[in-house]
Amino acid sequence: MPASAQPRRQLEARLARFEAEHAVRACMNRYMVLCDALDASSPLDELAGLFTRDAVWEGIGEKYAASFGRIEGRKAIRAMFARYMTEPAHFAINVHFLTSELIDVTGSSAATGSWVMLQTSTFATGASHLNAARLSVDFRRGKAGVWRMAHFRTENLFSRPVDAWNKADPLPVPD
Repeated sequence: MPASAQPRRQLEARLARFEAEHAVRACMNRYMVLCDALDASSPLDELAGLFTRDAVWEGIGEKYAASFGRIEGRKAIRAMFARYMTEPAHFAINVHFLTSELIDVTGSSAATGSWVMLQTSTFATGASHLNAARLSVDFRRGKAGVWRMAHFRTENLFSRPVDAWNKADPLPVPD
């Protein structure tokens, strides 16, 4: 290989890695956006389509293993999310915050990602809850070049009921 081809191949490899990281991040972001707005009108096929056909979605650790268990296959994951698509909506307010992101592209069609997630929820019942979890997700790029989640793991770090998140009180601002 000519010496001039090596830098070009290195740049192409770096670009491919950056594009893969972006696609993984976009997949996770879309997942969170859809989860934030789960209700009877949610695009369930789009949500399920973020997972590979043989994907696994599971709760890790005592609390989340008991609450969520292990769901195998896109159809079963779709059915799990369909349970949240009720009228009235299960969540009156639901917001996920992701931080501490690490994405590692491990090959041309494989990547792993980890995040710390904070979830603030108010339910249709009026109760509110604060959850923190560690997310560990394996991604796979399919034949069409689309990155999807292949194994989604969520492990509870802490969880507690809280007072309501959203009140009509005016925001305090300096005079």
